[in-house]
Amino acid sequence: MIRIAFFDTHAFEKEVFERENQAKQAITYFEPRLTESTALLASGFECVCAFANDKLDGATLALLAKGGTRLIALRSAGYNHVDLAAAKRLGLKVVRVPAYSPHSVAEHAVCLLLALNRKIFRAHDRVREMNFSLEGLVGFDLFGKVVGVVGTGKIGAVFARILLGFGCKVIAYDKVPDPELVKLGVVYKNFEGVLAESDVVSLHVPLCPETKHLIDAQSIVRMKTGAYLINTGRGGLVDASAVLKALKSKKLGAVGLDVYEEEESVFFKDLSDEGIEDDLLARLISFPNVLITSHQGFLTHEALTGIAQTTLGNIEAFMGNGVLVNEVVA
Repeated sequence: MIRIAFFDTHAFEKEVFERENQAKQAITYFEPRLTESTALLASGFECVCAFANDKLDGATLALLAKGGTRLIALRSAGYNHVDLAAAKRLGLKVVRVPAYSPHSVAEHAVCLLLALNRKIFRAHDRVREMNFSLEGLVGFDLFGKVVGVVGTGKIGAVFARILLGFGCKVIAYDKVPDPELVKLGVVYKNFEGVLAESDVVSLHVPLCPETKHLIDAQSIVRMKTGAYLINTGRGGLVDASAVLKALKSKKLGAVGLDVYEEEESVFFKDLSDEGIEDDLLARLISFPNVLITSHQGFLTHEALTGIAQTTLGNIEAFMGNGVLVNEVVA
């Protein structure tokens, strides 16, 4: 049995981890996010289990190593919030959950697209106020539209298949084309070509230096006027200030975001009594053609179960000196 310090705990995942763990490991749940200021809570714990918005920079990792931590078990696919070079230097192993339920995120991306297009959230608010007017609720048929998928890994591939089912023409950009998608009719183009031809652009690539602000002012200029932008990948893929300007100029027709570059100070919290200090996010929320969800694309029973099983499996492999198939190295 290994002692695990579980940070940034949410009730919806604690229940699943308790069920899957069945008391095999000694898990202590902490509500605060993992940062340099909270790292001392993990003193004496061999393993730290971290979430997507925890901050595992060099200073935080140094405190963890000093306290006896040997394993960082990420319960997320992304690892851009970890200083991998510092982890290697400190002798800390880092493992992640490379895939859980690609359907959960892909379906959420489709949900954002449909809700924006058919103005579902606006219609819902109206009806609750006994306003049954249809003015301003006109959408468009997805059938026959061009949908650009940027990144055709597991999530992007599922998204592409769903949109093919809607009768869309799906084009895609990826360094490594998926031959199965090609067989289904997906046409691969360069990034500029996808932006120029798509009525809808959906992002499904990891965040790294090469993809940071992949969607910026220059790339938005290349997009169709009135195009929809969907991002369920990572917040840093999009330059939110450039998106705001494009919304104001009506260059972008609508934007659906499940992630936001500065989300760590806002998402997963109840700020209804105090509001938010992020002026950019507040401005984005104010647009009627913007739909923002709080990084909930992964939030399905199937995905949560997969995350728990893989995370606990990673920890058991570490304990047994097994091969860490999901290890992340610098």
